[in-house]
Amino acid sequence: MSSTLPTDSSLPGEHFEVRQTSSDPDYHPDPSRSIALPPARQRLLDDVIALYSCQPTHERVRRYTPDCVYDDQFVYANDRFKMAGQWFALPKLFKDSKNEGYEVVKNDPLLIQFKNEQTWTFPGGIKSTTINALVSLSLDPATADSDFPQIKYHKDQANEKDYSHTGPGFAFKKWQADKVAGMMDSENVQAFKADDKEEYHEGVRTYGGGTADAPRKEF
Repeated sequence: MSSTLPTDSSLPGEHFEVRQTSSDPDYHPDPSRSIALPPARQRLLDDVIALYSCQPTHERVRRYTPDCVYDDQFVYANDRFKMAGQWFALPKLFKDSKNEGYEVVKNDPLLIQFKNEQTWTFPGGIKSTTINALVSLSLDPATADSDFPQIKYHKDQANEKDYSHTGPGFAFKKWQADKVAGMMDSENVQAFKADDKEEYHEGVRTYGGGTADAPRKEF
């Protein structure tokens, strides 16, 4: 619940993780049921959807705080420089990414959650895959009510379980996030190099499994 999120904006992104499991692994959105957002938050959501849709820009990456965390089934990036590497790499990895719809299911003072459906088309256009996910955006307390709210922790869950942050799968997704940004010859990525600071990195929170410390919720 967002009431458990810190209100101290100086804390690194790791402190802003929301954990949950679901009784239903299907996060197919129903846009007709989506909660309406205030204009500033709707612009934030529009920027996040554009990032998912292979449309990265410097301003859209600025939606994240320098000490942010991005956490999904393939990536664990724990600062904005690494996050920039991931977003700007997407158009190189996919021919296209189309948003099929979303449903905002929670709009709390420090948390926005939405069900998202995205179709990813691989190079050559010979294959596509559609993924439904629950996306949790933990907001920076200092900017949550501003005209430009920023994200402290972005979690993308594609099934009913949460992430344990352990094992070889996690080691790989963190390793690649640590390396990709530094390997990219991109002015857009290197513009965030100053965000690659040890003071932004805390130890990864690990859990005993995909249901540990993750209460079951209905979405």
